Order: sequence, then structure tokens, then C-alpha cells
Amino acid sequence: MTTEAFREHKVGNRLHVVSDGVEALRFLRREGEYADAPTPHLILLDLNLPRKDGREVLEEVKNDEALSPIPVVVLTTSEAEEDILRSYRLHANAYVAKPVDFDQFINVVRQIDDFFVTVVRLPKS
Repeated sequence: MTTEAFREHKVGNRLHVVSDGVEALRFLRREGEYADAPTPHLILLDLNLPRKDGREVLEEVKNDEALSPIPVVVLTTSEAEEDILRSYRLHANAYVAKPVDFDQFINVVRQIDDFFVTVVRLPKS
């Protein structure tokens, strides 16, 4: 759904998608088949990832000196207060509940893109 929303919004940034938390960390750390992966300017992270959930991925990213400057937007279906609090305690830069409606989801993606690409100044990678 995120890939389709990026396409629909015509987001100019490249979107890289991995299937689970273990692969996410391998991609971010440029391990194995991801040795030539680019350093992302923004991480969109689902909490409900298989193998290693998003909470664990977030904690490892924010505890890794090389990865910690990358902004992480938790984009997930969970609206549980405990998930929100834990994400911010783990230093997520934003927590966004995924709308079920595709048009609303496109609007959310547009707002994230506008904010993190147009408004916010990020460190150079």
C-alpha cells in the first residue's frame, strides 16, 4: 500500500521495501546482498514486521551511531498508547497511524513527504 501511495502521490524519492525486520537492518547496515544499498534519508517503519518487529528495529537503529541520525517515522496500524509511548521513548521522530482508507493514506504519505522533504532540514548522509 505504501509503494502504491508513493506512486500515486508521485513522490520523487526512491522507496526501498524489505519484507521483515531482519532484512531492514541488513539493508540499513549494507550487509550481504545490500552492500551497495543507499543510505536512506528517512525510514518509514511498521511496528508489525515479521522475524524482528519494528520496535526492535527502531531500538537497534537509534542505538547505532551510524544509523541514529536517520529520521524514523513509525507508520503502522497500531493506535495503542503503549506503542506510541514506547516508539517515542526509543526516539522515533514521528508516530503515524495508518488510515485504512487508501485516499486518506495517500494524504498521510503526502504530508510525511512534504514535511520531511520540504520543511525539515536533515543531516547530509
